[in-house]
Amino acid sequence: MSKLFESTTINGMALLNRFVRSATWEGVATADGKVTPALIKMMTDLADGGVGLIMSGHTYVRPEGQATPWQLAIHKDDYIDGLREMTDAVHNCGGKIVMQLAHAGAEAPEKLTGQSPLVVSDFEGLSDKPRREITKGDISELVKAFADASKRAQTAGFDGVQLHAAHGYLLSQFLSPNYNKREDEYGGTIENRSRIYLETYRAIRKAVGIEYPVMIKINGQDYEENGLSLEDSLFVGKMLADEGLDAIELSGGVGDITCKKGINKIEKEAYFKDDMATFKKEINIPLILVGGVRSFEVADKLVTNGITDYISMCRPFICEPDLINRWKNGDLRKSECKSDNLCFRPAMKGEGIYCVTREKKKK
Repeated sequence: MSKLFESTTINGMALLNRFVRSATWEGVATADGKVTPALIKMMTDLADGGVGLIMSGHTYVRPEGQATPWQLAIHKDDYIDGLREMTDAVHNCGGKIVMQLAHAGAEAPEKLTGQSPLVVSDFEGLSDKPRREITKGDISELVKAFADASKRAQTAGFDGVQLHAAHGYLLSQFLSPNYNKREDEYGGTIENRSRIYLETYRAIRKAVGIEYPVMIKINGQDYEENGLSLEDSLFVGKMLADEGLDAIELSGGVGDITCKKGINKIEKEAYFKDDMATFKKEINIPLILVGGVRSFEVADKLVTNGITDYISMCRPFICEPDLINRWKNGDLRKSECKSDNLCFRPAMKGEGIYCVTREKKKK
């Protein structure tokens, strides 16, 4: 049997296989961020389809941190009951689900939040639109917001939490010299730029205890001029692992590079694997690789060869929520996902995310 179908644990969380559904904006929450029947069905389809661990869509911890319409929220206790209904449904299907906690920072549109975006640094050339630089007081409130959200997620039955620190959102912006030009203890050296990570992790751990899985999604590199380097990313990963973090999901890039199009050859798959190989040599906690995996063969080799411990996918599960069961049952054809990114278009119209290409084939 492939190592991909081995049972494993992450800080006591038992997983049936090594496949992870990477956090994906579903676009089917209510306008104010609450759970809907459509969202519950998406999660149960993934659990029924064999996904070992489901990461929820990015869930905003403060109202001004909302990135997209119809996005899940967890900034108030009012959300707990609906979220518990969703986690109960996943657990009833034998699945495990972790909540991804996020704040969009400079990427939060004012027309959506009604507030000027929070930015790590306000400098000429950043934007011609109104924005507000984060103060030390704001940072303290933000750290508390992540910790409070973690406790709500735990109360709602989530099997763990994941900090979204990738793809140019707020925590990611702190690490990037391109965005972080602060001259206080949160800017300059990588030790300073990652200070908020340490503060946030410790606050979360205090809120949820040592036996609750706490993870992070981080860029290996930003792949842009003056962005986060692999060396600095590795520093952050090692720092958090030493603190007791339970797992790291490694992604990369800002903007389109995070969801590359036209992955039609094996050579184009797993486009962050080299960064992961560097992490694997230095970090001894569970590592999860995301980015362009489409083939069972590629996934199997990555795990068998010790490049990563888990395989995380996003768009293939939009196309085929039952992909893992298909592979487990012996049908090892690559994912039907065409990597065309058309799946995000209906979500922007309020229709929820779905595979447009596959739907056209059915008609």
